[in-house]
Amino acid sequence: MTKYKGLFEYSTMPERWYKQMIRFSHLLVSCFCLVVLLPAGLHAADEIKSGETLDLGRCITIALKNHPTVLGAVGSLKASQSRVNEARANYYPQVGASSAYSRNYAQGGTSAAAPGVTNYNQYQDTLSLNQTIFDFGKTSAQVDVQALGADAARADLENTSSQIILGVKQAYYGILQARQSRDAYAEEVVQFQQHLDQAKRFYEVGTKPKIDVTNAEVDLSQAKLNLLKAENGLRIARITLNNAMGMPEAPSYEVKDTAGYQEYPIDLETALKRGYEARPDLASAKANREAAERSIDLAQTGYYPVLSGNAAYGWSGLNYPLNKEWTLGATLNFPLFSGFLTKSQVEEARANLEVARANEEFIRQGIRFDIEQAYSNLTLAREGIVLAEVTVKQAKENRELAQGRYAAGVGNTIEVTDALVTDINAKTGYITALYDFHLAVASLEKAMGVKQ
Repeated sequence: MTKYKGLFEYSTMPERWYKQMIRFSHLLVSCFCLVVLLPAGLHAADEIKSGETLDLGRCITIALKNHPTVLGAVGSLKASQSRVNEARANYYPQVGASSAYSRNYAQGGTSAAAPGVTNYNQYQDTLSLNQTIFDFGKTSAQVDVQALGADAARADLENTSSQIILGVKQAYYGILQARQSRDAYAEEVVQFQQHLDQAKRFYEVGTKPKIDVTNAEVDLSQAKLNLLKAENGLRIARITLNNAMGMPEAPSYEVKDTAGYQEYPIDLETALKRGYEARPDLASAKANREAAERSIDLAQTGYYPVLSGNAAYGWSGLNYPLNKEWTLGATLNFPLFSGFLTKSQVEEARANLEVARANEEFIRQGIRFDIEQAYSNLTLAREGIVLAEVTVKQAKENRELAQGRYAAGVGNTIEVTDALVTDINAKTGYITALYDFHLAVASLEKAMGVKQ
């Protein structure tokens, strides 16, 4: 270790011991990474097993456990809870111990502390105790402010979780929609392939012209291109779900298909009432507003005195054995003038309260907007499904008629092509309407503050 020369000269351990301690500390850090961090990473990697079939609830659970924004919100909550304990520390006594050594030299004469001595040692060991007796509510106000801040952080975590849940639902339904669309386009390829085969047979026997075969080939190529786009859409939907779950490198898995259309009975007034009661962002805004109100009381305590007590017991002297000494006292600190600091702090706290109130009202209005918009989209999606079902039925009948006419030799290829295109558009339209309904339900639940 380094030796300090002059008034202080101190040496505690040999240099080689110090190096050994440094190496040992590095070893401890390495062990910590292996024991704590590495298993955590392995656990995250094994969260989804290859080939596993995931339902919506499982996807949400994975996202809430792994998504970085949720983990960040959890860390913020822990930090806010620690600040509550920090504020409470002022309730408890502050105990400290100190030990001092000095080598003194009285230049040009003898020391008054040690007559006849020009060089001497001085030792002092002290155990101290300080306790705030009364501070006119300053500590309690600090605790209340930090506790309300923790409530706001807890609500922020819930709000972050609800955002993640909505994102997972949207991505999950996106995969199902993309998969059903892919299947519909695959069926379209089969239909156009059958039409091409039929056109070739008619051309070979001379009942249909060559242009029917050419048109059928063009239609089949377009259908195959649509299928390629649908397959790419499915891959992108899977990537989107991986990202929504916070698992971008997830292994291959399947998702469980949900039931089709199921009515979601709720009226607008009930939805609004639930939203005002359960929305976490509104709860956070309320906690922040209450914290701002309490902050005014905290700022006003700057006008008041603080009464504290102190005690100390120790040993001091030039040589061992040292002399014992103790002190006991109380201190009253009264702020006579602080350059208008307290006045400015109170004004700032009142201004922050105005901001918090405005933010709470803004969020309340936003809740109404979100719910009314989601409810309107739900109504539209519900009506769209009914119309889409009728369209699918009519398009299927039209396709069968066109194919039958062509097979009987009275129809033409353009009629069949139009019928097949209408049929696939009706099917994909119904798929879109169905998942628009599911997304509308998810958005409404999010707007109402439904947990999951």
